[in-house]
Amino acid sequence: MTPTIITVTTSTSSHCPSALVRLTQAFAALAIAATLAACETSQTQSPMGLTDLTERPAERALMGAMRAYDDADYPAVERQANEAMKLGLRSARDIATAHKLRAFVYCTSNRLAACEAEFRAARTADPAFVLSHAEAGHPVWGPVYLRSRQ
Repeated sequence: MTPTIITVTTSTSSHCPSALVRLTQAFAALAIAATLAACETSQTQSPMGLTDLTERPAERALMGAMRAYDDADYPAVERQANEAMKLGLRSARDIATAHKLRAFVYCTSNRLAACEAEFRAARTADPAFVLSHAEAGHPVWGPVYLRSRQ
């Protein structure tokens, strides 16, 4: 948006009463303030916060899957990750995380082909997806993850 420049000139002659001059100046000041406020409003948006995300059902389900994983409740991990995917996660990184969690569950329950497929799906969802060094070194899913990258 290009700024609008308003020039107000005042006249001291008797042809322009001072009340009219003040009104014109007040109007010009109001127009300038409104223009600046419009610029500021359109350029600044508050960032999305955690509270905003937890109001989304898919993201809430993914957080539940992550908590279940931390609690080693693998049936709940699978159920919550499936629910998150079904509800439509918006972020590529979140989709990859849901696939990763399902891969971990599948590997720990000896469903190695499904585990490998989930690692591939995670990378398809987010090409930047990689396991952390500790995760990639896990004795159960580490070798499956490495195989999925070939």
